Amino acid sequence: MQNRKIVIPVALLLVLAASGIGWWFGGRPVEQDEGRLVLFGNVDIRETDLAFNNSEHVDSLFVQEGDQVRKGQLLATLHRDRLQAELDAARARLTAQESVVARLESGSRPQEVLRARANVAAASAKLVDMQATFERAQNLAAKSDISRQALDDAAANLEVARAELRVAEESLALSVEGPRVEEIEEARAVLMAAEAQLALAQARLKDTELFAPADGVIRNRILEVGDMATPQTPVFTLALNDPVWVRAYAPETDLGKLVPGMLAEVSTDSYPDKTYQGWIGFVSPTAEFTPKSVQTPELRTRLVYQVRIFVCNPRGELRLGMPATVSIPLDQTKPERGYSAPDCAQPGEG
Repeated sequence: MQNRKIVIPVALLLVLAASGIGWWFGGRPVEQDEGRLVLFGNVDIRETDLAFNNSEHVDSLFVQEGDQVRKGQLLATLHRDRLQAELDAARARLTAQESVVARLESGSRPQEVLRARANVAAASAKLVDMQATFERAQNLAAKSDISRQALDDAAANLEVARAELRVAEESLALSVEGPRVEEIEEARAVLMAAEAQLALAQARLKDTELFAPADGVIRNRILEVGDMATPQTPVFTLALNDPVWVRAYAPETDLGKLVPGMLAEVSTDSYPDKTYQGWIGFVSPTAEFTPKSVQTPELRTRLVYQVRIFVCNPRGELRLGMPATVSIPLDQTKPERGYSAPDCAQPGEG
């Protein structure tokens, strides 16, 4: 019984000691330099899902997870035989319609006009012959030397000759004048449609190639050769190299100290002896509860404001989700509106 009385106070002392140690190392506020504001957050970057703007089977993939890619680099291709055939057909239709337009715009050839004039001359000669034949038939009919039917036939042949002459003259006029304006405009409209079809076929063929929209790192390779790709099915997930920022949170009492464009220094546990140049790019206008993932020494239930600190990352050492500490000197001159971001050093500089 006496031993039990001794054990209870000792246990209480151990609990109090553990609580004190926990408060000292994890619960007490971080001492801040009077001239600096320290914020805590995580590295964040933008990601984009890359998909073909066409539906076809994947033909080739040229990159793997973790590969560094440059803007404009070819990443993958689709099968293109069918689309190539459609392009060839569209190009042939365009060539044919160009010939039609050229023919109409050029008008009649000199040989066609000469042929039309010859037809008029032949029709005129035939009309003269038919006129003479009819007059002879009239004289003979007056003497009852030919039948009434023969006279009627001569009269009909004369009318036919006159009609043929009119047709030949109209054909000559059309040959001299050339095609109608409406016909030329119609042919030009068909030509424009053929050009649009060719441009569409070229674009669809171009859509069988997938290019990197920006510098970055391939994070996920989702499809493989032979898979069916569609505009709704991503092939890769690309993590962009730029911009890189730290998503941190500041209490309302510190908002008056922060202005977009202020310079900052960023450090991480992975590279404790190294600092990265940064600047405040955004301060949220609305409050929110501190995310549980943000490791701050303050209570996580109070309202804070999100702050985005852009960081120069020339060596690609900052990774998505990496915890980071941001130190903002408060004695610097606060920038005015329209500030320009500082230049980041290239690898090997600084």
